[in-house]
Amino acid sequence: MASDEGTTRIDSWIWSVRLTKTRSLAAAACRAGHVRVNGERVKPAHAVHNGDEVRLLHAGRERIVVVSRLVRKRVGAAVAAECFVDNSPPPPPREMTAPAAHRDRGTGRPTKRERREIDQLQGR
Repeated sequence: MASDEGTTRIDSWIWSVRLTKTRSLAAAACRAGHVRVNGERVKPAHAVHNGDEVRLLHAGRERIVVVSRLVRKRVGAAVAAECFVDNSPPPPPREMTAPAAHRDRGTGRPTKRERREIDQLQGR
């Protein structure tokens, strides 16, 4: 289940320690350039070692972790927490996030004026 020697693919490790929900999402993040190991953009097959710093931009949040243990298969949440040291900045408080636009049921599609007001509220 766990291995302390050798290397592991970065997409597999990200998925194994539960930073992404699926391995395909981890591989897609690598291909899109959202994963950096020691400051370099990497492909999904890049080998990760103990002590490497991994930066992952996922779900609008940057995760900065240092690899402390290599795992090849997905592990439980308690074991996954032991596999890395999390140096990520704290997520923004809920009050700071923009509220979702809400329309009453049955009012139909927004008019052009309403659409512009919604876009202005959301900062677009």
